[in-house]
Amino acid sequence: MTNTLRQFEQDKQTLMAFIAEDGFPMAVPVTANVDGDRLRISARTEVPANSDVAVTVSHIRPQPGVGYDQRRYTTAWGNYDSGVVNVERSTGWDEQEVTFFEYCERSVGRGNAYLEKLSEERGYEVKPRLSPGWRFFLATRVPFLSATVIPVFLGAVIARFDGFSAWWYVMLALLGASAIHLGLNVVNDIFDEEADDANTTPTPFSGGSRMLQYGLVTRRQMGLMAGVMFGAGIGIGLFMCAVRGWSLLWLGVPGVLLAYFYTAPPIRLAYRGIGDTAVALGFGPITVLGAYFVAARQFSWGAAVASIPVALFVMLILYVNQIPDRTGDALAGKRTLAVRLSSKAIVTGYAISALVGFAMIPAGVLSGLMPWPTLLGLAGLPLAWVIWRRIGRDYDEPYALMGAMGYNIGLHALVGIALIAGYLIAT
Repeated sequence: MTNTLRQFEQDKQTLMAFIAEDGFPMAVPVTANVDGDRLRISARTEVPANSDVAVTVSHIRPQPGVGYDQRRYTTAWGNYDSGVVNVERSTGWDEQEVTFFEYCERSVGRGNAYLEKLSEERGYEVKPRLSPGWRFFLATRVPFLSATVIPVFLGAVIARFDGFSAWWYVMLALLGASAIHLGLNVVNDIFDEEADDANTTPTPFSGGSRMLQYGLVTRRQMGLMAGVMFGAGIGIGLFMCAVRGWSLLWLGVPGVLLAYFYTAPPIRLAYRGIGDTAVALGFGPITVLGAYFVAARQFSWGAAVASIPVALFVMLILYVNQIPDRTGDALAGKRTLAVRLSSKAIVTGYAISALVGFAMIPAGVLSGLMPWPTLLGLAGLPLAWVIWRRIGRDYDEPYALMGAMGYNIGLHALVGIALIAGYLIAT
């Protein structure tokens, strides 16, 4: 406790809270000096003798246009009498030791315990609330749908380049593929709950939706959402097979199985270190070739080759997003590549995968399977270099790594849109 109280010697912005004689809470500025496990208090306001008090010392530095840094505080609780607080317990937080976001995540358990206790006292459930629309939006992680939209449109424009067009069917296929993707996100939260519970450094790009951890939905509600999404996606897929050709099953069945068993037992692909491969297959060849087939009612080697860069760059999104999750994943037995490999191997692996992705574009052009305007996809090379540098620099800093994770999603979008534009130009 003495180590925690040392901040009272460093910072002088100190407040003491107590219940005044009139029964109202009061907080007054005081001067506090540490004396072992006691605080000697000097206050201008009279404080009732034998009061239970909370003394808080804080430090914060404003950063104009940015926010604040150097945040730290300590709160000590105890009994006050004759200018002395006999400290019974104390807590504190220093931003230099634990980031604000991690501190919030470490407090989730205490917050949930408080709500449970409050529910027992009041006789009805007390929990945080969100509108159904927001719950669906956050639980399904709708913003990540770019991973589905891009390969679907890529398959469609390749078919158009080859002389085939069926845009109404393509849009329906996009709806079905998006439903499977959203279902995958929800199933991932359900079966990844142990790893997400152990994760104290989630980011907007990693660590799951946190809807279960924050008590915003129940497992039953998540299961219902997943069932609806998978049901809608499979229904649309079967309709497509009926009207466009049953050969589509060769892609649809593996796609659904990869999505469900990404984290679901007994296969749990992500827990075996092959989740990256599953993502590459699902959001690369399976989706691109599926969209192509819906439009053309046949398969294409050109579409298969063009799908490889998209597959690798969507895989790299997951590959990087696993880095800040690796501690929690390891505790839950989730053996992702970030858990299995060293930081040097992960950074090197990113560079190799990105270079292979870019190399496939000129290779496709030289082989005659892709038109020359698709070389626009190489425009993502400088961004990939920036991401690679940032991964190496910020590997052990989850929140600093968010810049690289955001750019990485942008890289997939940039390359995918450039390839789409290349096919449209060629058409």
